[in-house]
Amino acid sequence: MTMIFVDTSAFIALLDVGDRQHVPAKRIWQQLLEDENELVCNNYVLVEAFALIQRRYGMDGLRAFQDDAVPFMNVVWLGPEEHESAVSAIFTANRRGLSLVDCASMETMRRLGIRKIFAFDPHFTDLGFEGMVGW
Repeated sequence: MTMIFVDTSAFIALLDVGDRQHVPAKRIWQQLLEDENELVCNNYVLVEAFALIQRRYGMDGLRAFQDDAVPFMNVVWLGPEEHESAVSAIFTANRRGLSLVDCASMETMRRLGIRKIFAFDPHFTDLGFEGMVGW
């Protein structure tokens, strides 16, 4: 079983049928579930996803996310040490487009030895992680 980190961009693409990445996201998600991979995210990704989904798609969209995606996730809860590492990483990277959530996700991936990510955000592959797009 392979551990795969799931990013907010994948959750949004899965939920939004109008998203240009919806079709590949759905295909990848189904394959990940069929292959019984261990799907991982952290609490920062969940906070970001909840905020975006609630704002864009309302409570029905949020409930669909909570009921249909979250139960498949192994959620890693970041504490003060991981938060400080993510904050340090964002300033070290010095890239405006790289968010604290991205840095926290990469910190989680490094700590758990995860190399693969289901994301449509190019920051992860730019920084050496293996993206799931194209499976």
